[in-house]
Amino acid sequence: MVNTLNQKSLESPRPVTPLGILTEHLQAAAQLLDQETSVSADIKQHVQQALKLASGLDTYVESCTSQESPALKAIAFKTSQENWNQRFSDGTTNRHLEQEMLSGHVEGQALKMFVHMTRAQRVLDIGMFTGYSALAMAEALPEEGVLVACEVDSYVATFAQELFRESPHGNKIQVELGSALQTLNKLATAQESFDLVFIDADKKEYVQYFQTVLDSNLLARGGFICVDNTLLQGQPYLPPEERSENGEAIAQFNRVVAADPRVEQVLLPVRDGLTIIRHL
Repeated sequence: MVNTLNQKSLESPRPVTPLGILTEHLQAAAQLLDQETSVSADIKQHVQQALKLASGLDTYVESCTSQESPALKAIAFKTSQENWNQRFSDGTTNRHLEQEMLSGHVEGQALKMFVHMTRAQRVLDIGMFTGYSALAMAEALPEEGVLVACEVDSYVATFAQELFRESPHGNKIQVELGSALQTLNKLATAQESFDLVFIDADKKEYVQYFQTVLDSNLLARGGFICVDNTLLQGQPYLPPEERSENGEAIAQFNRVVAADPRVEQVLLPVRDGLTIIRHL
């Protein structure tokens, strides 16, 4: 018999990206069609072909992307093994957390590449969780580089910091515990500035993070903002009545950014949506 821990490690995370959800629907449709004798073979063939295209994309993209470091693999593994529901139930954490909140291999490597491309010296990570994205970006920083990571949950912050110690790049990361907006105001008061800002925290506060970063000069001249989850399970482009509260918040954020004359941006369909913003 497989023990509980090993069984948990074998379970696949639930689909949380537009592509993952699309693939799940196509799999269900293909199974239903297989049971129908009255449906034409052409329709079944089209659905199967769509399923092959959808289900194979993530795996292929990962195979063509540079492998993550051992330290990043360790963060991903330990995050997947943690019983987040139990941690919330017993009061260890004050939020509903889940392994799917992790940025993951491809997005982590994309963020790391952005740090290399922009030659950033200082990075601000708004919403650290277990530290995957923070460490991925820190790996691309020069030895004297600094990454300030905002995290509201003390248990998660400690979880991440213990993992950072296993990496030669962990000493570049400075964790600020507290609400993201309070930390941003604190950094602005200290007249800090950053070459790259990554936003991946409370979706309902995305607009405030974005505006605070620009209005408080936290973004250095020529700097960039990267924003995660800007496609949020496809909800922003679904009808409004089909959106969750977070889905509506992201739809509003995307509208605010698109209408702001101070910036230009591109939304990339990487994982759950990644928007790159440049301050004009």
